Amino acid sequence: MGEIKRIKRLVAYYTKIFGTSNPFEIADKLGILYQIGNCKNEGCYIFLKNHRYIFLSNKLDDDELTLVMAHELGHAILDSKQNCYFIRNKTLLSISKFERRANIFAAHLLISDEMLQNYNGYTQEQFCSCTGYPKELLELRLK
Repeated sequence: MGEIKRIKRLVAYYTKIFGTSNPFEIADKLGILYQIGNCKNEGCYIFLKNHRYIFLSNKLDDDELTLVMAHELGHAILDSKQNCYFIRNKTLLSISKFERRANIFAAHLLISDEMLQNYNGYTQEQFCSCTGYPKELLELRLK
């Protein structure tokens, strides 16, 4: 099974069993601890003593917070034993295997088929303006 197909299946599985695509609620159900506070980076995922932790910057607005949380949740699910840091101007364009997978996870979690249908006929710029998601995330979702 290809990597993107595997990620799509995982997203479909978690959204179905938990009844939500909200990354905070999914993290709660999976027992992944997260905290919003004064972070050097926009977000980071840490695996420590068999526990998964996500730290998010309190400087992010609501849309950014959800995006970074979805990305870090991707790390927690796909690369649970790797420590990863989210830096927007580097991470969304990163070619790192770990970052790319977390971005694909976030794109599929946050941008559902239904959402794409609801914005049918919109340009990418209009979609991004309406949803608050960056163009890079939408492009990943459309691939």
